[in-house]
Amino acid sequence: MLKQRVITALIMAGLFLAAIIFLPLPGLALLFGVLVSMGAWEWTRLAGLNSATARVLYVLVLVAVLVALYSYCQLGKAPSREQVQPFLGVACLWWSFSMLWVKGYPASAMLWRTVAMRSLMGQLILAPAWMSTVFLLSFPRGGVLMVVMILVVAVADIGAYFSGKNFGKHKLAERVSPAKTWEGFWGGMVCCVLLAVLLWYLLPDRAAHISLGSVVAVTVATALASVVGDLTVSMVKRESGVKDSGSLLPGHGGMLDRLDSICGAAPVFALGLLLAGW
Repeated sequence: MLKQRVITALIMAGLFLAAIIFLPLPGLALLFGVLVSMGAWEWTRLAGLNSATARVLYVLVLVAVLVALYSYCQLGKAPSREQVQPFLGVACLWWSFSMLWVKGYPASAMLWRTVAMRSLMGQLILAPAWMSTVFLLSFPRGGVLMVVMILVVAVADIGAYFSGKNFGKHKLAERVSPAKTWEGFWGGMVCCVLLAVLLWYLLPDRAAHISLGSVVAVTVATALASVVGDLTVSMVKRESGVKDSGSLLPGHGGMLDRLDSICGAAPVFALGLLLAGW
């Protein structure tokens, strides 16, 4: 299984880098929109939408939200930070509530287990993540920033996996994801701190005003949000009695199983860059 996961991950990484290098911003917005829509289709099963009509309508609603965000925030041109920042703030607030729900599960399920609430959760998970990634790409060296964000998520995940496998004893959220441990969590965070130091060292001269503390704070916050994103989707899957959101990606499950961490990380990373003065 590990070998299959690694092969699939390498293929996805290669395709992702090729897209970042060769596609213009509108093309990347469209591509990421397709991926998020695929994630929305998988989410409909977790939300309890069973009919094909309801599932299609749900995806169409998400697409309409993405188009509205693209137009209002002028994401295809020169998006205004003043327009985008409130959406990023609301997204980060949502993930704060989600973290509390994960901590309180299964008792917290009484607040969100209805079809309507789970449907709303999917929109709050997917739409702000898409907006955040497209906004990131509008930055100077936006492609590099996007790669850095994915790298932070990957380092947190890989560090947690190997730390948990070798040292894990105390469960992080046993009723949500029994395999995750506090030792794995802290191992991932330590790896991200080391990554932050390296990133700060590699910053260009024009970003010399950004301190090491700011880079560490943004990196750790992004890594933490990626964990919350993963656990939130795992929580809904557990409540729905589903192990994976789909079977599209060998060794990884569905598209949503790969997007969950990124969905949590993207708004936090984008807002962190703004607050750090990038």
